[in-house]
Amino acid sequence: MENINAEKGFWINKPKKFIISKEKIVITTEEKTDFWQRTHYGFRNDNAPAFLFETDREAFSFTVKTAFNSKKVYDQCGIIIYQNSDNWFKASIEYENEIYQRLGSVVTNNGYSDWATTDIEADINEMYYRLSRKGNDFCLESSADGINFKQMRIFHLFEAKNEINIGIYACSPSESTFDAVFTEIDFSESVWK
Repeated sequence: MENINAEKGFWINKPKKFIISKEKIVITTEEKTDFWQRTHYGFRNDNAPAFLFETDREAFSFTVKTAFNSKKVYDQCGIIIYQNSDNWFKASIEYENEIYQRLGSVVTNNGYSDWATTDIEADINEMYYRLSRKGNDFCLESSADGINFKQMRIFHLFEAKNEINIGIYACSPSESTFDAVFTEIDFSESVWK
């Protein structure tokens, strides 16, 4: 395992409030921020903050633990690959209401987003994500305890040749704000067999 050196990271849409230390990264979301492109809803949003690391490693696994106190519909935080506004991926828990949330992911290729979800309990406020790469192909997994991971999806990013920008993000698409805390961020040899 290789701990992330935050000094090698960079922001897109840098937030007004954040903390970066050896132990954690905290992003305080701003209202009406999101990543989404066209599909179904028609709108295009590309203004959420993301803290990214550039890598050209062809095979690896990237893991992070998220903790959050989201409270309004669509509040979310998780992991992201961001190549440009038309080509990216994100995974998160998206708050819906006091009964359930949506654990899901979005893959955006050539300017069109999809959304794959499963409903989970509303009181879950921590989640681990592990994203493994093989060239342009990726395997996304999640875990409640950081030990037992379950596959969420396998996907392809057309614009993920050579270097990719991978990291964390948080946003509040509605009128909300919350603190997203990211810990245990690391790269490792790929666990995707």
